Amino acid sequence: MRSRSEEDYLKAIYSLSIKGSSTSTNEIAKALTMKASSVTDMLKKLADKKWVNYIKYKGVTLTKEGKQIALQIIRKHRLWETFLVTNLNFKWDEVHDIAEQLEHIDSIELINRLDKHLGFPKFDPHGDPIPDKNGKIQDLRKSQPLSDLKKGDKGIIIGVVDGTSIFLRYLDNEGLNLGTEIYVEEIFDFDFSYKLKINNKFLTVSERVSKNLLIQF
Repeated sequence: MRSRSEEDYLKAIYSLSIKGSSTSTNEIAKALTMKASSVTDMLKKLADKKWVNYIKYKGVTLTKEGKQIALQIIRKHRLWETFLVTNLNFKWDEVHDIAEQLEHIDSIELINRLDKHLGFPKFDPHGDPIPDKNGKIQDLRKSQPLSDLKKGDKGIIIGVVDGTSIFLRYLDNEGLNLGTEIYVEEIFDFDFSYKLKINNKFLTVSERVSKNLLIQF
């Protein structure tokens, strides 16, 4: 059996080390809003259970088993988010905190049935890929931040980097939802803001927004 806290740590370590590098105690402490000393204590426990490789002052990485656990938690989280949006009419900015609670339900059968009920979705409401029951993630889409596009480029919004509620509400208000087609009309040298053409209307977004919108083109 795993505690909710242990699962939160494994998921956080996975997210922080997704590029393959080790993660520091301070990075984990910041992500989970914990004291570094408390993080160190937990990492020792996780290492004893063979879920992480931890060497003091050299960071931490997930073991094969630890990574598999983290991926299953992420799978549950993203499936629940999808269910809440598609079946219960929650908005995409309302589901994260609820899914944070539901992801700790320990029932493989429930999650497999949920996956089947939803039609085996590949992506959650924020455009993030959903791991399959074996923990594999297949995202063959090629995307990059809007901030990497040049004047005259066009594409489709397929995800976000910043999944906070305040940012998602902003996108809703501006009509920048998943599947929205955009055309880069202008990039302003002054502040690197982007003027976009969307359905024959124009919208200017800040550099910060452009860095947090993922575009497929």
